[in-house]
Amino acid sequence: MPQLDASTFASQLFWLAVTFLVLYWVLWKVAMPRIANVLQNRRERIDNDLEKAEVLRNEAADVLEAYEKTLANGRGQAQAILREESEKISKNATESQKVLSEQLAKQTADAEARINAAREEALANIRSAGASVTGDEAEEAVNRVLSEDHC
Repeated sequence: MPQLDASTFASQLFWLAVTFLVLYWVLWKVAMPRIANVLQNRRERIDNDLEKAEVLRNEAADVLEAYEKTLANGRGQAQAILREESEKISKNATESQKVLSEQLAKQTADAEARINAAREEALANIRSAGASVTGDEAEEAVNRVLSEDHC
């Protein structure tokens, strides 16, 4: 085998060193900067994405906080409106009940007055009819009816 010939070891080692140095120099000047550039770009993009994610997370937290605050305010306002309307309805119902009660009391008093007037008129008519009839029996019948009516 020619590679193992001791007389060619020096030239083989020389060309090995030259080839190694040329490849090393090409990798150092061409490939390594490109790889480093790609890694740097990737690192920057990841950092930017992480910063954007942090900003968006903070914005989402702020929006959620504002939403919860608005929701709480809305609930408070709804409860206040509900309470006001309940008080108005209660007040209106109380006033309506009072007016109705007064009207019923007035109607009851008027009806009692009409009933009493009709009773007095009926009693007067019975007495006058009984007085025009002669006889003890008629007077006794009228007194009996009058005493039954008052019981």
